[in-house]
Amino acid sequence: MKNTISHRVADFLKNFPPFNELTDQEIELISEEITIVYKEKENIIFSEKEKGHSHFYVVHKGAVSLSKPESNTIVDMCDEGDIFGLRPLMANENYELQAKAHEESILYAIPISVFKPVALTNTAIGNFVIESFASNTRNPYSKNHRGKLFIDNTININSDTEKSASDFKLIDLQPVHYSKKIISCDTNTTVKEAAKIMTEKKVGAILVVHDKLPVGIITDKDLRNKVVTGAYPITTTAGAIMTTPVITYPSTLTITQAQMAMMKSNISHLCLTADGTVDTKAVGILSKHDVMVALGHNPAVLIKAIKRAKKTKQIKSIRKSIMNLLKGYLDQNIPMTLISKIISELNDACIKQIITISLDKIEEKPPVKFAWLSLGSQGRSEQMLHTDQDNALIFEDVSEENLPKTTFYFINLAKAITKRLNTIGYDYCPAGMMASSSKWCLSVSEWKKTTSHWIINPGIDEVLLAAIFFDYNAVYGENSLAHELSNHIFYTVKKYPIFFVHLAKGALQNPSPTGFFRQFLVEQDGAHKDSFDVKNRALRPLTDAARVLILSHSIKSINNTAERFEKLAELEPNNKEIYLACSYASKALLKFRTKQGLNHNDSGRFIDLKTLSKEEKIKLKRTFKTIKEIQELVTLRFQLKSM
Repeated sequence: MKNTISHRVADFLKNFPPFNELTDQEIELISEEITIVYKEKENIIFSEKEKGHSHFYVVHKGAVSLSKPESNTIVDMCDEGDIFGLRPLMANENYELQAKAHEESILYAIPISVFKPVALTNTAIGNFVIESFASNTRNPYSKNHRGKLFIDNTININSDTEKSASDFKLIDLQPVHYSKKIISCDTNTTVKEAAKIMTEKKVGAILVVHDKLPVGIITDKDLRNKVVTGAYPITTTAGAIMTTPVITYPSTLTITQAQMAMMKSNISHLCLTADGTVDTKAVGILSKHDVMVALGHNPAVLIKAIKRAKKTKQIKSIRKSIMNLLKGYLDQNIPMTLISKIISELNDACIKQIITISLDKIEEKPPVKFAWLSLGSQGRSEQMLHTDQDNALIFEDVSEENLPKTTFYFINLAKAITKRLNTIGYDYCPAGMMASSSKWCLSVSEWKKTTSHWIINPGIDEVLLAAIFFDYNAVYGENSLAHELSNHIFYTVKKYPIFFVHLAKGALQNPSPTGFFRQFLVEQDGAHKDSFDVKNRALRPLTDAARVLILSHSIKSINNTAERFEKLAELEPNNKEIYLACSYASKALLKFRTKQGLNHNDSGRFIDLKTLSKEEKIKLKRTFKTIKEIQELVTLRFQLKSM
């Protein structure tokens, strides 16, 4: 009589690495010896420094967190099919992390005595175990033993640990190692032949090319979903079932960027090309397996946790981890461009999940498609700290009869969203520039009418509103609505170019941050008397100048201030030096404000000059010359002296 439980275990394991590399006989052997473990939420599976168990674990259902309890830092989150607790398999040592059921979980405990002989005779299994151990233990020393499955217990690991940790602490920001052996076929290759090639080459994906350029990709998942189900015959062509367009990235992609790209698009393979576009030949294929060796508590882990969050308070807790990550990156002097991209992606993920939670709480589904827009610093990917929320909502046009009811629905939805955003750390906008206001929750036609009014009648208030709104970024919903509005804005501005003059005047409202003898201009009264306003007096002049200059070139989809200046340097080679200096200054000031905010647990906007060292003051003043120069360029460009 067959052991039905062991057969169910085997059927589960064969779908996940490294067990998919085993023979049926080997899987059956292991499955018959497995113990099924049930853990309620918050139950400890093993503790830090606890003696290693006689088995390691596979998550069957639920989720398990691996953490450092003393710092309350989650190193990794394991869910269905993930393996953990490998230290007893690698070496006779105590656990370095705590494993706890993040939610109600069912685990498979695999005896090391049964698994070890199988792993020793199978190179693919051994390599996978080594990489998994390196990726979820935060023990970079194990990477020094690549090629050796089990560590000799007589080796003094502690003697080299400190050096190894410094060598590998930034592994998630280093370039990925990818396969340069590209397995490909053309669009006319049959699915049967493509599957045969994948089997022979032992790959999980095949690139589809046309005229030597990548046009699509076929993965195991495509074969299962489109061919095995009977939707397409095996005689159909690769071009018919491929996923297209293929998502491409440059070969300089970092591990973190690769992980986030895969999670963002919900894919398991990336195509790497010479310049990162589909217009050049592929130079490699990157799989999810290739990035599994990323160490530590990285952005991909946080995004995974955000997507799993079902309650607002869970996201609030994750936001604290994001701040810890930000501080770590600043301490390690990671380039601000990369930091802002990572933190912005994480912030966007938090906002998306808050919107998802809010929608789930409302019984009635949205009556029409909509998009949530982040405005201001978040729209520019420059909101590093917990500051005010600026947002808007745009929804599809409806009949005049249905407009009040539709508007009422979205305002109520926005109120729920902004309330939850406030709970996780985003203060309400003092000026009420939030989607929960009827002025910032409009249909496409209403937004077109509103933005046209700002452009055609550019008073002080209209220019201020336009400056905030024109940096929007659609973070959730139907992107085509935002694109339609962008096209309308650029069309209207071309018809009324005088708007640029008013926008340029607004960019000059904050003069040079220094007065006589290059002394800092500080606040003269109020709660921040004698403090330096780094936002209004230093960052805003650069932000405003970049906005009006990039809009005058009709460039869409570049909102970040530093990136706008870099694009301007390409468009105007004669002004390249000043634009690149502005790009540098904007990143330096953003980094300075972020550090100040983290040090003082506030927005970092108002700086007590007495707390700055002489070196910090000098660095700040170096950016002021650049501010003066870009304001002079804006004055000349838009002929403001003659007005």
